[in-house]
Amino acid sequence: MEHRQRNGSINGFKGAEAHETKDLLTTDCDILAPCATENVITSKNADKIKAKIIVEGANGPTTSVADDILADKKVFVVPDILANAGGVTASYFEWVQDRQGYFWKEAVVNEQLENILVDSFDAVVQYSETHNVNNRIAAYMLAIDRVAFTIKQRGLYA
Repeated sequence: MEHRQRNGSINGFKGAEAHETKDLLTTDCDILAPCATENVITSKNADKIKAKIIVEGANGPTTSVADDILADKKVFVVPDILANAGGVTASYFEWVQDRQGYFWKEAVVNEQLENILVDSFDAVVQYSETHNVNNRIAAYMLAIDRVAFTIKQRGLYA
């Protein structure tokens, strides 16, 4: 951080090697986290990705065709709807606290956030395995099932 603030760039950081931006996605690594731009993993580069796990921090970094390629390669993808849900969940906590006029300690927020995210991750992976679909499709299926169940329980106009 100091280097970036001092130089306005991460280029030239001692002990690091410069890489072309386009080559970063296909760098040999265990975990790849595309976190800035949508549609960066495409049919043109998905087959060259060497990561065993992709954690989508950006919204929609993987195209649907690339998703199929990654599934064929057995790359474990944590889809954006799951991987970057922490911010949305924390915003919900803020809304609840504002509505109650009672504010939680940071440790309580972090504990609740971890519980929700871990449970959600486990549920998506279980759905994926049960229905033999990739994690993205499993996340969508689970979400639709939960909404349908709630509508059925509450009634359409409740």
